[in-house]
Amino acid sequence: MVRLIGLVGTNSDQSTNRQLLKFMKKHFVSQAEIEIVEIKDLPIFNKPEEIKVPESVQTIADKIEAAEGVIISTPEYDHAVPASLINTLNWLSYGIYPFVDKPVMITGASYGTLGSSRAQMHLRQILDAPELKARIMPSSEFLLSHSLQAFDEDNQLKDSEQIQQLEGLFKDFLIFIDIMKHLNHAHESNKKVAENFSWEEA
Repeated sequence: MVRLIGLVGTNSDQSTNRQLLKFMKKHFVSQAEIEIVEIKDLPIFNKPEEIKVPESVQTIADKIEAAEGVIISTPEYDHAVPASLINTLNWLSYGIYPFVDKPVMITGASYGTLGSSRAQMHLRQILDAPELKARIMPSSEFLLSHSLQAFDEDNQLKDSEQIQQLEGLFKDFLIFIDIMKHLNHAHESNKKVAENFSWEEA
């Protein structure tokens, strides 16, 4: 069974992105084990002089390292990902590098019509940073618009076409994960590049 992390890309208690990940966890239970991971309790990144992350960050990093892939579901605030998600990724690239070569699928839910499309583009740019260097599944966007009306009382997506699209993307992600296992010969070198990168010297 494929083990995945579903990273809730917000600290909001009422997020439809959390709902989306919970739907995926249940809907794809026969194909993958998805653990929902929260970022609500992480401290603000302050680039401590001693390059050591808090225990809460290290716990998430260890989960990502152990997983075969990560699904990040992000809302969109001001055409970008939330500050809480940026904060999390700042921590997860500060002396630790769990995202290097890690397959990542991006999803997003928003109250409006665009379904976090610009935030997803923003997140792709962040995940491609030298200290993160995730393997982001190409040509894939799951954009859940009008997300407040998208789920029924049992947290099931109402729209069958959206479910069909998500099923197709998830199947592709599992194939993407398998392909990435065969394209990992430079993983240790890639980690060293991330460890040695410095914006001060760039």
